[in-house]
Amino acid sequence: MRKKITIIGAGNVGATTAHWAAAKNLGDVVLLDVVEGVPQGKSLDLWECGPVEGFHFKVTGSNDYRDSANSDVVIIAAGIARKPGMSRDDLLAINVSIVKGCAEEAVKHSPDCMLIVVTNPIDAMVHTAFKATGHPRHKVIGMAGVLDSARYRTFLAEAIGVAPKDVTALVMGIHGDNMLPLVRLANVAGVPVTDLLSAEQIAAIVERTQKGGIEIVNHLKTGSAFYMPGLAAVEMAEAVLTDSKRVLPCAAYLEGEFGIHGYFLGVPVVLGKGGVERILEFELTPEEKTALALSVTAVQKQMEATGL
Repeated sequence: MRKKITIIGAGNVGATTAHWAAAKNLGDVVLLDVVEGVPQGKSLDLWECGPVEGFHFKVTGSNDYRDSANSDVVIIAAGIARKPGMSRDDLLAINVSIVKGCAEEAVKHSPDCMLIVVTNPIDAMVHTAFKATGHPRHKVIGMAGVLDSARYRTFLAEAIGVAPKDVTALVMGIHGDNMLPLVRLANVAGVPVTDLLSAEQIAAIVERTQKGGIEIVNHLKTGSAFYMPGLAAVEMAEAVLTDSKRVLPCAAYLEGEFGIHGYFLGVPVVLGKGGVERILEFELTPEEKTALALSVTAVQKQMEATGL
């Protein structure tokens, strides 16, 4: 049976997400937006790439949620993006109402879907989608850790002079300045990065990872990152659609894991056809626990600000 992916929001992130999903031949893609003509035009342009790129699934643009019906995965990328001088928290008041409406409509038409939230601030927005819909916790996740970990791996690879794909690294916690790039677990083909880089080099890379989003915002000036956020969401969707049991860092709802209750936070999860099938819990050092606690405090403030 053909799979179906709906992407809500046809801006830079949403359109790029559709591009990656189509290129990977994951299933039929619906690009949804409130602006008439934009999703239709972008989806038609993308669909016409099929003969050259080799993907064979249909790409459709729409302004009607009915066209999203029976989606296996729904990715929410709607909302306003950051500009220079803005924090992710500055987006909260506006994006909470947008994400709430999108999530409610998405689940209404696709009650069994996997819901992946990309809109910033991600930890608060995935909380919004969860509370607004009552969707099962294992079927609602936020995209952040895949993106942050990719940035971390990229910066480490550049410093060490190796291929980024050979770098393994994990970022946990909030998608923000208090995120936790784990140093002791980062390695190159099993060799710890602490054996390859100085403490000063690693500290600089950790800080650059934590500020990776605003670095791009400051360059673009009129928006934020979209290539890697789109690919990150699609990597998560692919794990669900193919039941591949990928271990990916995602913003998942915690019910006691890592000693945290009732918050969405970036942790390594096993993704398959059942959604979040397992959270990989492991012992943190005292320093890591302290750093993760800062993420929890920040997420708590965001969640309270949503009013949900």
